[in-house]
Amino acid sequence: MRSEAEAGTVLCDMSLSIIDPATGDPPQSDLLLGDNEFAGSTETAHGAVTVDCGSTQDVDVDKLDLDKMPEKEEVSDKGDGLQIVTRSLGSTGADFCTTRKDGEVKLRMDDSDAPGQPLMTVHQMFAESVRKYGDYIALASKHGENWMKLTYKQYYNECRDAAKSFLKLGLQRFHGVGILGFNSPEWFIADIGAILAGGLAVGIYTTNSPEACQHVASDSEANVLVVENNKQLQKILQIQDQLPHLKAIVQYKDELKEKRPNLYTWAEFMQLGKDVPDSQLDEIIASQKPNQCCTLIYTSGTTGTPKGVMLSHDNLTWTAYAAGNMVQLRPATESQEAIVSYLPLSHIAAQMIDIWLSIMFGGTTYFAQPDALKGSLVTTMREVRPTAFMGVPRVWEKMQEKMKTIGAKSSTVRRKVASWAKDVGLKTNLNRMRGNNAVSFNFRVANELVFKKVRNALGLTRCTKCYTGAAPITKDTLEFFLSLNIPVYELYGMSESSGPHTISVPDAFRLSSCGKVMTDCRTKIFNPDDDGCGEICFWGRHVFMGYLHMDDKTEEAVDEDGWLHSGDLGKHDENGFLYITGRIKELIITAGGENVPPVPIEDAVKEHLPIISNVMLIGDKRKFLSMLLTLKCNVNGDSGEPQDDLSEAAIQFCQRIGSNATKASEILASKDVYVYGAIQECINQVNEKATSNAQRIQKWLLLEKDFSIPGGELGPTMKLKRPVVLKMYNDQIDDLYKDAITPITPDNPLTAK
Repeated sequence: MRSEAEAGTVLCDMSLSIIDPATGDPPQSDLLLGDNEFAGSTETAHGAVTVDCGSTQDVDVDKLDLDKMPEKEEVSDKGDGLQIVTRSLGSTGADFCTTRKDGEVKLRMDDSDAPGQPLMTVHQMFAESVRKYGDYIALASKHGENWMKLTYKQYYNECRDAAKSFLKLGLQRFHGVGILGFNSPEWFIADIGAILAGGLAVGIYTTNSPEACQHVASDSEANVLVVENNKQLQKILQIQDQLPHLKAIVQYKDELKEKRPNLYTWAEFMQLGKDVPDSQLDEIIASQKPNQCCTLIYTSGTTGTPKGVMLSHDNLTWTAYAAGNMVQLRPATESQEAIVSYLPLSHIAAQMIDIWLSIMFGGTTYFAQPDALKGSLVTTMREVRPTAFMGVPRVWEKMQEKMKTIGAKSSTVRRKVASWAKDVGLKTNLNRMRGNNAVSFNFRVANELVFKKVRNALGLTRCTKCYTGAAPITKDTLEFFLSLNIPVYELYGMSESSGPHTISVPDAFRLSSCGKVMTDCRTKIFNPDDDGCGEICFWGRHVFMGYLHMDDKTEEAVDEDGWLHSGDLGKHDENGFLYITGRIKELIITAGGENVPPVPIEDAVKEHLPIISNVMLIGDKRKFLSMLLTLKCNVNGDSGEPQDDLSEAAIQFCQRIGSNATKASEILASKDVYVYGAIQECINQVNEKATSNAQRIQKWLLLEKDFSIPGGELGPTMKLKRPVVLKMYNDQIDDLYKDAITPITPDNPLTAK
């Protein structure tokens, strides 16, 4: 006889293989990471005061004394007794935006007496954390079976050593240090070292082509490029002669395959600056101001050429403070947070969470293995047991798919237990969302039989903060995890807002809402329609400085009053929760003038068809809507290319509807009557719920190959590159509008099943 505990294992065998999500282009939301009456254009903040702070002259971090750091200071003693010490902003005539790498901006502050985060540079924030958390573990990376760990004191000194080595290599003020590789301590140290040395930290996507790397390195006038291994090095060597500012290359993993001038191993690099005096570095640190640029985030190019988003010291330090407090991160002195770093650090979401939030609150960042998104992530999660976890929608979707696949192989009894538990879990958590925290006896039983085991299998036993962002997530996926007592909270923002703008939290969330605006920020709905839906605009200290070298794009993104226009459409409900309804540039306007947001229709199709991986609605300036669909297939672990073999979940779906297909090519070659019929039946169901005839899908086409990052159809966070898809499949799309035979036309014998 099967025990209750055994029955609860139905969803828990997580030999999880997640396919590489990896992100954003502005003005475009990069994070799906307001009060509707907000109309004011300034945020609540403390009064500004000035301090010209030097850096620590004595690099013995045990003797750090921040009170002795300033050489010249003015202190504002507010009426509430809070003493705030900040650095001089420099130019008083600065505007909200600049496109110059050495420019200074006016921060979005007012004269409110409300206490907040003082103005500070990255170095000030780091030094303060070293003072508070010096002996706590900051970074942990696994070598073989052992975790190599750095304390905050060691981390800080490594960053200073890297900064001095950059100076030795000739890093110039406000020139880039490009970093191209998977997450590691060296990535963090190079990033912060570049900032301390007065340069600009510039992440480069590992999936970038040599040409894309050349654009980023050239635009940022990079003096140094830091690469992970020989594979990434080869990209740079191909374009080296096109980079006149480049002085050196550093490889931080593996042995060099060949010696070249100005090419260094990480160990060699870290020794270069040993004879650079601390005073030289300290002088540069002392010259840095909170309203100056320190980091460039390059958009993924989903809608065109990647733009360099200029983020200031204050953008990073203030956002880390505000976001961390909103999600209730705890300082290490109370209970140390633990996170797993695996998302691409060239994206603002990973940088803000893995680097800046961790430093601000003294958390420990554990580095996943490079093959994290090919299967090893869950192993790391089980070992680390993070207290907070951020996953792009594709990560959560792959977990959901894997768990459903495993569940389908379970016995009838186990499936019934799991189904019952999920019903109880969803009902209980929906009640919690509405403010009813009562816990039934059934929920306690379900928790013991299923929920605890699922959390254990996923490595989420300690995790109280599960988040998703960077792209839209379906309601189906959110409800799936909510039914397992794993609420996944949505965040929303973009590179241009230093990451988050609105955040969902346990005591304030709604399904399909991306939460409420961060403290001391503002949201405005621009030009709302009758339903209150309009363009979402941001205001706050998290708003970026401008796009490097791009005056026109900066003026498009930020209006004359300093509001950042996101390009996203959304509205607030009566409780101030923000809902994203689409993107202005994605909005389909048919030949008949009907406005059609594509995402809700696309999500509805995907929700009902487990065999479908990606869909894209077509119809801009066309007489009717059509749709491209791709099948779920296995992915090559090395290249990331989709293969012909169907995924396990897709095969199970085929078997349920009577098809014996195991490859995508089999389905397309034979126009598999079962699969095509199931797709048409789903299209019919979606059409029945359409709000008008213009929003009905009239034709559809199944493509031979799934969309992918290497293929170019998806960005690094699996965000659909619609303009690219339109161009790549232009001929096939034109055929849809030339009366081509599809399953919906009368002369096609296929009928809905």
